Amino acid sequence: MWIIAPLVCGLIFGAGLLISGMVQPTKVLGFLDIFGAWDPSLAVVMAAALAVSIPGFMLADRSARPWFAGQYFRPGKSGIDLPLVAGAGLFGIGWGLVGLCPGPALESLATLSPGIVVFVAAMAAGMIAHDAWQQSRLTAQRDRQLAGATDG
Repeated sequence: MWIIAPLVCGLIFGAGLLISGMVQPTKVLGFLDIFGAWDPSLAVVMAAALAVSIPGFMLADRSARPWFAGQYFRPGKSGIDLPLVAGAGLFGIGWGLVGLCPGPALESLATLSPGIVVFVAAMAAGMIAHDAWQQSRLTAQRDRQLAGATDG
């Protein structure tokens, strides 16, 4: 059952992206163009997402453990900090420039459009670079702690 639930959720999510037009960069850019030819139809998609997710989170908060897993995996941080703001800014800039975010971009790979392939490759390269940077920061931090422990 642990593999079926995510598969069904992914299929529903993918179908929603297709039906809503979120995989069409022109539709997304039309929604983001609030001072031009604004297309408010994606606001309905966002409202529907909130209508489903808010009760889902409320239900999850009342439950001691998830239905199909041994424990919840919730973020440890809840505050707004520089990495969160920077990441949200980069996400928004990318979304505004290209009209795609990761989910619709992956779904659009099925078209084999060269622009989509380049976008997903750049997105993957950015993720790999971020992970390498984070790992180097953790390694440097650990090395400083070990050096401090041997100095004392």
